[in-house]
Amino acid sequence: MAEPIDNGVLFPAYTKYPVSLIKGNGSRLWDDQGKEYLDFMSGIAVCNLGHVPLKIKRRIQEQLEQVWHVSNLFHIPNQQKLAQMLTAHSCADLVFFCNSGAEANEAAIKCARRYHQRVLGNGRYEIITFEKSFHGRTMATLTATGQDKVKDGFFPLPEGFAYARYNDIQSVEDRITERTAAIMLELVQGEGGVYAADPEFVTRLSVLCKERGLLLMIDEVQTGMGRTGKLFAYEHYGIEPDIITLAKGLASGFPIGAMMGKKKLRDAFSPGSHASTFGGAPLAAAAGLATLETILEERLCERAEQMGAYALQRLQEQLQSYSIVQSVRGLGLLIGLECREPIAPVIQELLLHGLLVLAAGTHVIRFMPSLYITKEEIDQAVDIVSTVLERR
Repeated sequence: MAEPIDNGVLFPAYTKYPVSLIKGNGSRLWDDQGKEYLDFMSGIAVCNLGHVPLKIKRRIQEQLEQVWHVSNLFHIPNQQKLAQMLTAHSCADLVFFCNSGAEANEAAIKCARRYHQRVLGNGRYEIITFEKSFHGRTMATLTATGQDKVKDGFFPLPEGFAYARYNDIQSVEDRITERTAAIMLELVQGEGGVYAADPEFVTRLSVLCKERGLLLMIDEVQTGMGRTGKLFAYEHYGIEPDIITLAKGLASGFPIGAMMGKKKLRDAFSPGSHASTFGGAPLAAAAGLATLETILEERLCERAEQMGAYALQRLQEQLQSYSIVQSVRGLGLLIGLECREPIAPVIQELLLHGLLVLAAGTHVIRFMPSLYITKEEIDQAVDIVSTVLERR
């Protein structure tokens, strides 16, 4: 494996693998040395339709021949169509477009505060989030994140956040005060170790929010767009959140984010209250529209549910006797393999064997393949994992 050139002009904000990926197709990637990789990262749950999906490629090419950017001071037809499709297939009524998951969560935090302060007039501003959560890297969203490591060196942090224990309703109740405006959570904590929310906990949380006049905000940045076997993870739980945030898989690799909300929130984002220069611009909207159309037309949510169940079963069956393996868990095609020792060396070895996976904390390997993944590709990935783990 040739070492890529590092000319020292980039901030060293990332610990990079010694690989330059230059070509992709479906669930496969190739580096600049011609080596092929089976991709179970999907660009961190971004390339839900695999690499260079044809319909999205064509739609972007068509848009490139028309107009690339206009500001949100004008009507953007594809933005309107994408918002209409998102609301038609969710419990939301309104959409605000931005460029990333962090921006979507930032918008959600602002919307929640402004709804309470300007619409209801009660002055509430505090958001309850959860330990081990991850909501972004802006100052507000890293503060919302329930992991100390992302906050190191960024003090003082904005006030207005409290942290409860995941799947512990009493912990939530203990943190509600007269200042509490909303509760924000992931229904599967991806970065935090691939932990799914308990259905009873989510039901009680939804009821609690209604009783206390709090907004329920679901961060679907990683779980949205079919990843868990439903278009949105909240559909597994029989609830209707007030706010849903999206990004990653929404446009097949083209940068976009979205905050979706109930109609009661309309006046919280009145003209001039929030904005995004690039949010929902023609190119991003075209990619997002083509992505959503493909997921729905080709019933990829159902496929993700089926392939996820198959992958979970294969991993459990083949690895159950390995002493290093603690557990295998997941929802749809978001799967975590917890090990009894740090997994950083394992991930590096999997890379050498041509399998791309992610870490979720220090002891969990995270698998997030394309929604088009096949049983044969899953079998290949499980065999590689088995080969690497049996040596440890």
